[in-house]
Amino acid sequence: MFVLNTFDIGECLSFLCFISVSLIFCFFMLFASSVLGGKSLSRYKHTPFESGIDPVGDTSLHFSIKFYLVAMFFVIFDVESLYLYVWSVSIIETAWKGFIEAFIFILFLLLSLFYLIRIKALNWVHK
Repeated sequence: MFVLNTFDIGECLSFLCFISVSLIFCFFMLFASSVLGGKSLSRYKHTPFESGIDPVGDTSLHFSIKFYLVAMFFVIFDVESLYLYVWSVSIIETAWKGFIEAFIFILFLLLSLFYLIRIKALNWVHK
């Protein structure tokens, strides 16, 4: 059983040491690459390289807002599957209380999906 009252200073120091060594290593790699890396100044330095073919046309593409909405809805409804996975793994420890909480969570998700359908946020074409 996990006890909240125990506090091990050795674990905190080892975690702090790990974080500091990681940050020092990152800064060292950035510094070493800036010092040791080659530098060239030419007129082709900042042009995009596409398999040796000269770029043609404008690079900014305009997408419909529907692609953004579908992506956001996917992220929202996909993240909830992570919560349900954790709940399903710990079903024995949570018992009925966890079942009721998961049921309420799924109910809120279904209500939000019905709301999105009601306001026609998932329709691609407007009449």
